[in-house]
Amino acid sequence: MHFLKSLSKLLLGSLLLSNLQASNNFDEEILSDTRKKTFDLNEEQIKEDSLKLKKDWINPINLQYTKYLGEDYKNEKSLISINQPIFRSGGIYQAIKYADSTYDSSSIQINQERKKLIKEAINFLYLIEKTNLNIKKTKLSVLNAQIDVNRKKEQVLNGFLDSSFLDNALLTLNDSKQSLITLKYQKIEYINNFNNISSKDYSEFELPKFEFFDEKEYIQRNIDLAKAKADIIKDENFKAITIAKYLPSVNAFYNYSKNHYTNGKPGLENSYEQDFGLTVTLPLDSRTFNDIESKKIEALKSKLSYKNKIDDEKTFYKNQVQKVNMLEERIAITKEDLGLYNSILTIIKEEKEAQLKTQSDLDTLQNSQKIKSLDLKIFEIDRQMELLELYVKLK
Repeated sequence: MHFLKSLSKLLLGSLLLSNLQASNNFDEEILSDTRKKTFDLNEEQIKEDSLKLKKDWINPINLQYTKYLGEDYKNEKSLISINQPIFRSGGIYQAIKYADSTYDSSSIQINQERKKLIKEAINFLYLIEKTNLNIKKTKLSVLNAQIDVNRKKEQVLNGFLDSSFLDNALLTLNDSKQSLITLKYQKIEYINNFNNISSKDYSEFELPKFEFFDEKEYIQRNIDLAKAKADIIKDENFKAITIAKYLPSVNAFYNYSKNHYTNGKPGLENSYEQDFGLTVTLPLDSRTFNDIESKKIEALKSKLSYKNKIDDEKTFYKNQVQKVNMLEERIAITKEDLGLYNSILTIIKEEKEAQLKTQSDLDTLQNSQKIKSLDLKIFEIDRQMELLELYVKLK
């Protein structure tokens, strides 16, 4: 698989990749052009929104032009008006900080969405490979079922078994064939889902191999917790903006107007007026206390949400560890089974040479051994899929 080195920064943190050829553009390569463009536009939008928020405290300059039409003379009038806050009890500074914190929160959210989509694509790669292994397993089961049908058929014809045994063997063979058909179409579905996300064919990618990392690192580098932290800062800044809204503010104003008489009528000369100064405002609103308290509660909720999120992520980590441990136990048991199959195969081969066992007996056992080997690979894929659920949350 062509994996970009920056995937470890973007998606997988400190993962260990085994026998992989690194690529510099994995995240850009695995996503379709339209999805990449969507993320790019989202990033541009939050930048513009943040810049707009930073400038929200700056009032517009009003320019007005009026033309009066009358019978005696024509008059044109220009007006420039500026009313700009220069002090809002800290509100201007907090508004700028709020814009920055809003950008940080939104940026992390986009990063979360991008990583989840990459993780989804990787997950489909795992599912496709897992289905390939299951197809191989089922084909071997079909071979074994066919061997069993032939054996039962011979035994029934020779009067050694009741026909019900042959019926059961035929049913097993039919079930295996039906399962094979289901798996083939399931693989097509996974490929279609992958193609819905990716810009390249699934066969161009290999599977990554992830390793464990400790809970401390998981919590420190958890992107969901980073988002919750950013939300705390954002809500605190918004609370400060709300409080400042009800405190004294100082505005500087400037007004300039000019009359332009255009027909040169005697006694009517061009004239202009201008005034400027400062205004101090203290808003009195019956809803002040409620508004401020509401924002304080929102900020407290963000802090509690962060603490709850830490507990949630610790629990999630422990549950994933348990799932991986369970799969590792299954892998260990399967390896023991393979050891038994190897020892039994040695005996069966010797008995076949001594004509105590048939070729069918040997083929059946060899197919069963191959099925166990495939089980081992499937369990390892399941293990990697569980680890992927952890890695996707690393920033």
